[in-house]
Formats: sequence, C-alpha cells, structure tokens
Amino acid sequence: MGNREKLLEAAKECLFAKGYERTTVRDLASAAGVSMAAIGYHFGSKEALLNEALFASLDAGGRSSAPTPDGDLSALWGRLIEAFATDKTFWVANLETVLRAQRDTGLREQMAAGLRQGRSGMAREVTGIPESELSEATIRTLGSVQLALVGGLMMQHLTDPENAPTADEVLEGLRALAAHLPEKGGEAV
Repeated sequence: MGNREKLLEAAKECLFAKGYERTTVRDLASAAGVSMAAIGYHFGSKEALLNEALFASLDAGGRSSAPTPDGDLSALWGRLIEAFATDKTFWVANLETVLRAQRDTGLREQMAAGLRQGRSGMAREVTGIPESELSEATIRTLGSVQLALVGGLMMQHLTDPENAPTADEVLEGLRALAAHLPEKGGEAV
C-alpha cells in the first residue's frame, strides 16, 4: 500500500474516531505512518483528504457492509439506525461537511454528485434493481424520498436518540403518511 492509500485509510479511521473538525494533520500522518508533508503532496490539503475519505466511506455505506435483502425496508432502516448509533462521530462529520459545503463551491459540487449517487443507491436498496437499470423517474422519486428520510432520521438519532423512531416506527409512519396521499388526479385517497 502506497502513502496515498495509507493516508486515505487513516483518514477514514480518523473520521470514525475523531470526526472531521477534531482530526489534525498530525493525527492523519501518524495514523498513516507517513510525514505530514505527504498529505499536501498527495491531496493538497487536510480538507481534501478528509473529504475524499468521507465520500469513499459514504459510498461504501459507512463501516457497515452488510447487504440489505432486496426490498426489506425494515432491515434497511434497522441497519441505518444501528450505524447512526455505533458510528455517531462519522455521521456528525457528514453533517459538518454539508455545512462547510455552503461556503465552498468545489465541496458543494462534490456533495451534489454524492447526493445524485445516493439517490440511485437508495432506490437500488429498496427495489433490488441494479443502479444502471433504474429509471431516472425512480431515482428522482423513490431515491430522493429515501435519501430525505435518511437525513431526517440521522438528525433525530444524533440529536435525541432516546426519542428517535425505531425502524418499525419509521415504516408505520410511512404507512400512515401513504394513507393521506392524493390520487394522481389530486383527490385524496
């Protein structure tokens, strides 16, 4: 493993252990076993390294690589809720990145690309259809709503875990919400 890869792995671990804001250049270099100058050489800055590590970790689903059975929303939400509890520092780092992106155009563009990929991944999780075969409409509707639910549920579990909903409560809430949806023509169901 080269220095670049060592730094990327070290950054992932630092995100889970210390979070974005509390991770220092020294932490990264020490964890990777490389000089602090290697960060600038390979990534340009600590922030660029941490951003790449964060996006790679998000793409991999955090540290949980357990697949969700196709269409099993209870398992999906249960896995996400568990990840919010066990990897709280990482998910806080995710929120910190969203806030930083509002002041950094390049980071905002990276986040936007990640959201597009996240919508597609969420639609795949629910339908079991490979991302390359999903329709744009499915990604924009089902994927977007799932991603919105992830963000809201994450905030509840990070801020007030004792009162945040369980996976079963999320599903029951979705059923109750669906009962109030209008038909396509505008009439309530």
